[in-house]
Amino acid sequence: MEIPLYDSLDGQVALVTGATRGIGKRIADGLVDQGATVYAGARDTADIGNDDREAIELDVTVDANRVAAIDRISEEAGHLDILVNNAGVMDSRESLGEMPTETIEQTLSTNLHGPIHLTKQALDLLLPQPGPRVVNVSSGLGAITEPQSGGMPAYRISKTGLNGLTRYLDGEYSTQGLLANSVCPGYVQTDMTEGSAPRTPEKGAETPIWLARFRPDAPSGEFWRDQSSKEW
Repeated sequence: MEIPLYDSLDGQVALVTGATRGIGKRIADGLVDQGATVYAGARDTADIGNDDREAIELDVTVDANRVAAIDRISEEAGHLDILVNNAGVMDSRESLGEMPTETIEQTLSTNLHGPIHLTKQALDLLLPQPGPRVVNVSSGLGAITEPQSGGMPAYRISKTGLNGLTRYLDGEYSTQGLLANSVCPGYVQTDMTEGSAPRTPEKGAETPIWLARFRPDAPSGEFWRDQSSKEW
C-alpha cells in the first residue's frame, strides 16, 4: 500500500520529547529538514545546541513542565500538528520480583504516564489541525503477541501501555482526524544501550520521521517498524 506523505512540513509545528540526543535528536533533525517548526523538549534547554529549533523545557514526568510547554506552544505558534512522544528510560534485566519499586515507578512515569498526560494536554492544539499526528516511540519488547521474558519488566510493560495509548487515541479521536501510530525504532546505539546496538540513531529515527509526514488519509492505530506495519 502506498502511504500518502507530505512532501514538506513547511508551516507545521512539531513537539519532540527527549530531543537532546539519540533517536529524539535525530527525529528533531529530520523534522527541521522537512521544514517544520520544531520544539525540542529537554529537561535542561542548554542541552539543545541547535539554533534551527526551539528549545523548550520539558520533563515529561512533571505536570507543571508539561502544562508550561503546551502553553508556550499555544502562545507562540497557536497550533500543533505533530507530537512525538520519544522521551524514555530503560530499567534493567532484573525480574519483576527483584526490581526496586522506585525503578518501576520512574520507568512507568517517564515512558507511559508522561506521554498520556502530555498527549491529553496537547489535544486542544492538535485536534483543530487537518490530520494531526501523534507518534509514540515504542519497542518490540512491548509486543503483546510475543513472549515477554528476559527482565526489563517495567520497560516492557510501559511500552505495551504506550501501544495501548496509540490504540485508544485512534479509537477515540480518529473521527476527528487524529492519526496515532506506534513505532519500534529497532535496537539503536543510544545511552540506554551503551553502544552495544547495531543501528545508528539516524536509522532509528527514519520511521518516526516518516510517520510524522503522514497525510490526513494515511493509516492510524498501527504499530510500525522500518515503514512496515507489524503485529502488536
